[in-house]
Amino acid sequence: MNAVPKDAEQQRALITGAGTINPLGATVAETWSGLTAGKSGITALDAEWAAQLPVRMAGQVTADLSEHLSTRELKRMDRCGQLALVAAREAWAQAGSPDVDPERFAVVIGSAYGGLGSTLEQDRILGESGPRKVSPHTLTRLMVNGPAAWVSIDLGARGGARTPVSACASGAEAIVQGAEMIRSGAADVVIAGGVDASVNDLVITGFSQIRALSTRNDEPQRASRPFDAGRDGFVLSEGAAMVVLESEAHARARGAAVLGAVAGGAVTSDAHDIVAADPAMQVRVMQKSLAASGMQASEIGFVHAHATSTPVGDRLEAQGINAVFGADVPVTSTKGHTGHLLGGAGALAAVVVVQALQTGQLPGTVNIDALDPEVNLNIVTENAHTLAPGFAPAGLVNAFGFGGHSVALVITGS
Repeated sequence: MNAVPKDAEQQRALITGAGTINPLGATVAETWSGLTAGKSGITALDAEWAAQLPVRMAGQVTADLSEHLSTRELKRMDRCGQLALVAAREAWAQAGSPDVDPERFAVVIGSAYGGLGSTLEQDRILGESGPRKVSPHTLTRLMVNGPAAWVSIDLGARGGARTPVSACASGAEAIVQGAEMIRSGAADVVIAGGVDASVNDLVITGFSQIRALSTRNDEPQRASRPFDAGRDGFVLSEGAAMVVLESEAHARARGAAVLGAVAGGAVTSDAHDIVAADPAMQVRVMQKSLAASGMQASEIGFVHAHATSTPVGDRLEAQGINAVFGADVPVTSTKGHTGHLLGGAGALAAVVVVQALQTGQLPGTVNIDALDPEVNLNIVTENAHTLAPGFAPAGLVNAFGFGGHSVALVITGS
């Protein structure tokens, strides 16, 4: 699937709301404050189940979800759905809770693992206590489409509730799909984004077995080090991020405040390896995203890299960005602050890009003691880098996932 180039002004996919809940904060404002202050949301895991694991740190949401959700919602939903609903409600409120025909209102929320936490929990209960103790909400909790379904029910969206499942590219792919629905005329308003809540022993062990995670257990806040010469893997995190996409005609008719626009995007498959990325395909997806937006590489003011802090992944992506944009474009990755939200990562990056375009500030890449000499890029390392006057008001988001999923998004200031 590839984005359709914009062909009519009224069909532009405008961004009128944004929301997130992640290890740095329970709102966009809290997250932005943490990013621009150079803070980290990574902490040591003190749970009993983590004691024997090779990696004992993660990025966890610390907000009390009971302050955001009802007792009934907490009981019926997996944590993945809970986080998605909190972020979606914030985005919807910022958009002004637009009055929209329910048949013209859709939801697209991607996730890598969905309700895996509930799956593991209920399987353990079944083994330890028998079938009578298994929750009657088990099946609806574990569904990967659960977050999209809950948000559509909560806000009354009847134009479709879609769930792209493309590993760590899921949230970015959801935004591409949502923008395509706007451009094609299939919807007037779409809530799009990504979520995952898989900080558990199975996922940590699985990633550890392929040596994808950092093992800096003694310094968790400095463990995620995108582009640093000494990086040794990513830090697993949980969280959700959402944007409200709206056709220009619908947004202008109601006088909505516009935060930005999804100018174009692309979704490709490497057809290469189930884990290893194909650098040529990363270049291709960025080029296709530019083509879909009708923009040139020189019109992109900065890049939010996928850059998870893995030794090979960061280097290959850096080479791809250099091939498309050259060595001078400002590049950042905020995973040093938040860790890797898996299916929520690309959507959170999109929210960061929107904020950067709104404020003229770009959060830097933290924990770089010495830049990898093979990374020939203009990596931003200040806590809050002020974009140069007259900077190109557009940012590109990269998101890549196991299975050869590659996504790139071009977001503009209006």
